[in-house]
Amino acid sequence: MIMGTPLFPAIDLRGGQCVRLMQGDYGRETVYGDDPVAQALAFQEAGAAWVHIVDLDAARTGEPVNRLVVAEVAAVLNIPVQAGGGVRTIDDARALFDAGVVRVVMGTAAVESPDLVAAVAAIGRVAVGLDLRGDEVAVSGWTAGSGMGLQDALERFSTLGTDAFVITRIERDGTLDGPDLEGLGDALASTGIDVVASGGVGRPSDLTDLADLEVDGRRLAGIVIGRALYEGTVDLAAAVEAMGGG
Repeated sequence: MIMGTPLFPAIDLRGGQCVRLMQGDYGRETVYGDDPVAQALAFQEAGAAWVHIVDLDAARTGEPVNRLVVAEVAAVLNIPVQAGGGVRTIDDARALFDAGVVRVVMGTAAVESPDLVAAVAAIGRVAVGLDLRGDEVAVSGWTAGSGMGLQDALERFSTLGTDAFVITRIERDGTLDGPDLEGLGDALASTGIDVVASGGVGRPSDLTDLADLEVDGRRLAGIVIGRALYEGTVDLAAAVEAMGGG
């Protein structure tokens, strides 16, 4: 295994609770806890390099109902927070930066208004979330297609000040069925920007496979892991230790 691949344990927020959706389906939700701050602290204690937060309510409706929770999490952690969900304007991004978020993730708004990515990059670190259903980037909380393919998206956003791409295979998200190694390899081959993998991790061997993935000398800059932690199929502290300290 290649050492040192950062792990980004995920906290998905809906109504202030820690939840996970199956394949992005809001009708297939599992609630894992009602104290996101305590959960974030537990992830930090286990050695996580980052915490990855998604405001599912905002992703679906644009209303940042969980922003106070995001601020509370960022305030108590000593590790960086990456957060997204419903970031549709520069004011939305600025509010997250002001709340202590180190890197803002933009999805729908980035696809619809690429210039917004450059505007946000001018005030802080921005990641573009590319959520894939089939070969198409999905938008609006994964409820609609954008007509844009992965290669086009990588090319479009690589010149706009993008700090990283967070690439999620929707069909695998929340399934524990393993990551999309082929698609992630294609992404590494297509951009010089950092690529963070998301979706499908279900067992320690999946983390090994992702950490070992190399294309043209490039490796993943991070791995988002969610349901596997909450279901106990991956132990975060053990995974961090195995991967060289997160």
